Amino acid sequence: QVQVVESGGGLVQAGGSLRLSCTASGSTSSIGTMGWFRQAPGKQRELVATISSGGITNYKETLRGRFTISRDNAKNTVYLQMNNLKPEDTAVYYCAAKRGVWDTGVFAYWGQGTQVTVSS
Repeated sequence: QVQVVESGGGLVQAGGSLRLSCTASGSTSSIGTMGWFRQAPGKQRELVATISSGGITNYKETLRGRFTISRDNAKNTVYLQMNNLKPEDTAVYYCAAKRGVWDTGVFAYWGQGTQVTVSS
């Protein structure tokens, strides 16, 4: 069993930056991939970025360059650095984990979400 907890959300003006953190606990050695998702009001949840245990990253293409995912395996923690934030980035951001890599497995372990609000 794996548990994940996010933190770091808040209110920021357009053009500002935030850094989200996600810490995993439990059977962390079995995690193959961790990722960030977001869900805006009235919209479907979408992928933001993922990072594998080997350090391979993947991004929603329109976010590449503004958002950066990174990891600290010693702390079982993954980060999402968000720069030049836009009002369209306003959403609840969720951290998730899965056992597989690439397209294998499903994101079965989810955090509670952290609110990011970007004002204009």
